[in-house]
Amino acid sequence: MITKILLFALVIVLVAAVVWVRIAPSTPEYWHRDPVGLADPRRPNFARVDRIVALSPQATRSAIDDAAQADGAQVLAGGDDFTTWMVRTLIMGFPDYISVRLIPVGGGTRIVALSRSRFGYGDLGVNRARLNRWLPN
Repeated sequence: MITKILLFALVIVLVAAVVWVRIAPSTPEYWHRDPVGLADPRRPNFARVDRIVALSPQATRSAIDDAAQADGAQVLAGGDDFTTWMVRTLIMGFPDYISVRLIPVGGGTRIVALSRSRFGYGDLGVNRARLNRWLPN
């Protein structure tokens, strides 16, 4: 009898965790942070990119918007030169947040981006792969 009760309690806890992942609020005040001055997260579930590309800020923004849309990302906050998106993982629906700052430099654009997972300790390279897909070289 005790085993059934413990098993039932474990199922309830797991269901509650899955539901929380889906309904936890994604507040722009917390997640929309400029990656230029933002320290790296303490957990290794993030990726950071700082590169210069030979595209205008508008062309860079357009390329990133297209890639974000293809991944099903939603704009959480921001606009032209500084935007934060939220995208959910395919299977469990964990929210990840991607903040990108575009800075005009010479004839190109400096891209400073930070992609981070909200839940979990590691990310199995998901954030690095996302930035590689989203950001032009």
